[in-house]
Amino acid sequence: MATIATDEEWLAARRALLQEEKALQRARDQLAGKRRRLPWRRIESDYEFEGADGRRSLLDLFGNASQLLIYHFMYHPDWDQGCKTCSFWADGFDASIPRLDARDVALAVISRGPLEKLLSYRQRMGWRFPWFSSADSTFNYDFGVSFTAEQIESRNSFYNFRDGASVGPEMPGISTFARDDGGSIFHTYSTYSRGLDPLNSAYQLLDLVAKGRDEDQLPFPMDWIRRHDEY
Repeated sequence: MATIATDEEWLAARRALLQEEKALQRARDQLAGKRRRLPWRRIESDYEFEGADGRRSLLDLFGNASQLLIYHFMYHPDWDQGCKTCSFWADGFDASIPRLDARDVALAVISRGPLEKLLSYRQRMGWRFPWFSSADSTFNYDFGVSFTAEQIESRNSFYNFRDGASVGPEMPGISTFARDDGGSIFHTYSTYSRGLDPLNSAYQLLDLVAKGRDEDQLPFPMDWIRRHDEY
């Protein structure tokens, strides 16, 4: 049971918390600046992906934008459905695309599953964002979101910037890229695991209410999550 306060006590407590929230926001702003100042690395591989309109290069995914954001959606070739937690994140993508477009950013989703499965699942979920299959390339492995059975068994994997991480065959992440006027592509940033948390609007809203995410008594924190047509 929460502490019950008078109006004056509540206001004093809220003002105290506001100072901490402002400090956190200033720290987030500073961190975002450091993120933007990370060095870039040139992409040397000629990645190609299969999309609804045919094969596309990594450069093609930029469209008219100079920046590209890719969500690494967990969809193993053998799976009949996309990952339900990645689906939780993907539910917010369509509404963001016009805003990203206005700021010179393209968004694409990439998975290792075959294109026909991706498009069928996209239709089921009612999504419209561009989704591409990397099944014929090393893209997922190169960006540390897909792993072989040998890597999983031996724990010889590199995920979330550390060796020996505990992983499954597919893991989530986001990577960002920039291109120059000559068509060269650069990898500017990637984040994985809990680094994806701030990008989930539903979680940010739950963090505002009295019970929060209310996951403490669950077998694992995200046990409550379902695909949006399964609640």
